[in-house]
This record gives sequence, structure tokens and C-alpha cells, in this order.
Amino acid sequence: MLFEQLNQNGWAMTYLVVDEITKEAALIDPVYDFLNEYVERLKSDGLSLKYAIATHMHADHITACFSLQKQMGCQYVMWNSTASLGVDCYVEDEEKLMLGTVPIQFHHCPGHTADSMIVHVPGRMMTGDFLFNGEGGVGRDDLPGGRLEQHWDSLSVLNRFSGNTLVCSGHEPPGTEMMSLDWNREHNPILKMEDFEAFKQWQKASSEQLGAVSKIKIAVPANLFAEVPDVIPWMN
Repeated sequence: MLFEQLNQNGWAMTYLVVDEITKEAALIDPVYDFLNEYVERLKSDGLSLKYAIATHMHADHITACFSLQKQMGCQYVMWNSTASLGVDCYVEDEEKLMLGTVPIQFHHCPGHTADSMIVHVPGRMMTGDFLFNGEGGVGRDDLPGGRLEQHWDSLSVLNRFSGNTLVCSGHEPPGTEMMSLDWNREHNPILKMEDFEAFKQWQKASSEQLGAVSKIKIAVPANLFAEVPDVIPWMN
């Protein structure tokens, strides 16, 4: 299995998974801003894109999943109750899809959004905004579909994974090294909390520090209706 983090200079992470035997590929959380780069990479490496997977309906960027679906003929994969249109492969909790010989398993973890899920491949868990590395904690729960109590309760899903599994999150400062789940249990403040009230206060402080999401009024409708807007301000 080949595994690579893309968008190295950005804050929104995309992951490429390749079965080296069949040359089938999956992109997890592809960002529309980098669509042409993904297509060029797939073609240059002779890869067949089988799955474009979104860990949740994003509020801070436009997903490239539905565009890749149209251009490359891949399946657009999301959690079964997502509100996003255009999805043609809905998955259940702990369901597996095969990428050639590589198993991809899905774990529902609502809270940041109702459709949040962890995408697991051998040795790595792609957590979207459900869990970040170290001091990053977790994604905020004050955006559309977010629920504090659900996020707190969903942290128990992490008990399904081996401690040496790498946490490959959806957002980190450029250059951040992805660390193991065991490392995060020692260094991530959320995973050291013992009660919901502490989590609630952390979320409140985090949201106040982060402020408004600048792209939300463009990104959410685009991701909901699977339509690229005529004008994308940050790309012009």
C-alpha cells in the first residue's frame, strides 16, 4: 500500500491511498482548489481512481469529490445519512470497501457534523475534523450539524483502534508530523479530559479564538448540492 499526504503547503489535508498491485487509488478529503493537481498526479502515475471519500460535509472548503466523480468516473463515498447530494456510495458503521487488496473501513463519529466518520486503512486513521494532533485538540462543533454532546460521546470510537495507529487529521499547520493515537492520548488535551464540562469549555474557547469561518457561505451550499459556484472568491 502506498499512502501519501497531499496539499503539503495548505491547512486542509488530502490523503492518497494506492493499492500497488492493482494501481487502484482513493483520495480522502480532496479539496477543489487542487483538483487539477490530483488529476495530473493520477494520470502521470497510471492510477485508476476508484473512490473519492469525504470524511464529512466540509464548511471551510469545497470538496473535489463530486468533480472527481464526474471527471474520473470514481465513486463518491460518504456516511449513509449525509445531507450532501451527488453521493453514490453510502457506507455504514464499520463497513469495509476494498481498494484492490487494501481494506478501507469506516467508523461513524458524529459531533463535528452529523455525518463525520473516521476512514481507516492499515496503520492509519483519517479523522477529518473529528480529531487533530496534539494541542490542536478536535474540530469545532458550532458549525452546521455540530453537536457538542455527540462529539464527546463519539470519542469512545477511538477505543476500536490500536495505539500505534497514525492520526492523519483533516487540518494541521503545514509541516505538522502526524503522530500515533497513543502519543495523542498523552499530548492532545481533549483525550486527557475526564468530563463533558471541560470539553464544553474548551470548545467555547476554541470557537472564540478561531472566529468566523470565512468560506462557509460558499462552501456549504457547494458541498450540499454538489455544484461548483460560478465564482469562488479565494480562487480568483
